[in-house]
Amino acid sequence: MKQRVVSGMRPSGRLHIGHYHGVLENWVKMQDSYDCFFFVADWHSLTTEYADTSGIAQSIREMVLDWVAFGLDPEKCAVFRQSLVPHHSELNLILSMITPVSWLERNPTYKEMLDNIEQRDLTTFGFLGYPVLMAADIILYKATRVPVGHDQLPHLEITREIARRFNHLYGAVFPEPEALLTETPKLPGLDGRKMSKSYNNSIYLSDSAEETDKKIRSMVTDTNRVRKADPGDPEVCVAFNLHRIYVPEEKRDEIIPACRNATIGCVECKNILAAHLNERLAPFRARREELAASPDFIDELLREGSKKASVISDAVMTEVRGALKF
Repeated sequence: MKQRVVSGMRPSGRLHIGHYHGVLENWVKMQDSYDCFFFVADWHSLTTEYADTSGIAQSIREMVLDWVAFGLDPEKCAVFRQSLVPHHSELNLILSMITPVSWLERNPTYKEMLDNIEQRDLTTFGFLGYPVLMAADIILYKATRVPVGHDQLPHLEITREIARRFNHLYGAVFPEPEALLTETPKLPGLDGRKMSKSYNNSIYLSDSAEETDKKIRSMVTDTNRVRKADPGDPEVCVAFNLHRIYVPEEKRDEIIPACRNATIGCVECKNILAAHLNERLAPFRARREELAASPDFIDELLREGSKKASVISDAVMTEVRGALKF
């Protein structure tokens, strides 16, 4: 039997190329090798966006369009919406009864976000307890592997501890999921900072070729290169980080000495990048436009995926209730 993978993504609107290379590209590869469950984490959105939920529904649509257009196949994996499977919230409640508060307070992300996000009040029960909901999401399907980067290993360890505690109290029900370490390249945004919707520095998967051209033209390059006649350094050029992903190696081998010898300017170099990036994304964007033309497509896909997920979750929750002697 294939090992089971569970992973989710909060609906935060359109995805950018950083999301694709950091998460979605890995998911697409996994669906052929694992029994995969990929879900829209809409309950998780409420941990930070509880005061204004007006954009969540549209964000779900945009995100799932990106998922499917860029390669997730509902015939190969379960693609579903967390809130359409009530067992997530039921198991979250049960696990919250046995999870020590100290485990949650030591969560590094909890402390970091409390310190850095000032425009929203995150001193809520739900925000403190979001690792419990995350654990419920994962062990509800008896996942054996969870795709994470190295920086996310502490989050997965909380899930493993919660599963271990349940098994200790009530009997062996849940496997302790192991990390499936994935490559998560950090793509720079247009301004050199990490690509983020919050910074307004992103190239979106759904951007048109014209929008992408315009954004690439505005991108930071080598800040020490003031004039075209000045020699440049691709190693410190922000735009060249994207060249490494989208421009073929033989072309890069031409650009590097030309940049250092000032025989190619930043404008020409960025035009080359934009052309290759648009060529790479063109078939996915065409597929996205085709899917978006059907207004009911996403709702139907998520309903069917949620039914598929519920078959597994219902059986697991029957086992959980038995272990609790309910």
